[in-house]
Amino acid sequence: MTVQLNHTIVAAHDKQTSARFLADILGLEVSPQYGPFVPVRIPNGVTLDYMDADGEITPQHYAFLVSEDEFDAIFGRIRGSGLTYWADPFHRSPGRINRNDGGRGAYFEDPGGHSLEIITRPYGSGS
Repeated sequence: MTVQLNHTIVAAHDKQTSARFLADILGLEVSPQYGPFVPVRIPNGVTLDYMDADGEITPQHYAFLVSEDEFDAIFGRIRGSGLTYWADPFHRSPGRINRNDGGRGAYFEDPGGHSLEIITRPYGSGS
């Protein structure tokens, strides 16, 4: 058996809003609610299951490997939505993208404060 990540739970103050945000930005669909979860299935089969959480949410980081064409579309939606984006995980380079490993990448936040990232090349894959 090959070990694969199947799903992870993402804490949110409003699971519907956060799931819709991710789906809209990435060009995906929100799946029907399943128990307390609102899932967003990523094309590689992993599901992010949004769940309402009370109190403070500890921000997590979610990185999505996308094609060059998908990057253009997603980045267009990020800019079109007026979202702040950064070239780095520490948010020191606002309004810029990175060119790590010969690809492109950008960081932005979801409504719950989670750090989301799109990259076109896996880290360490460049020359």
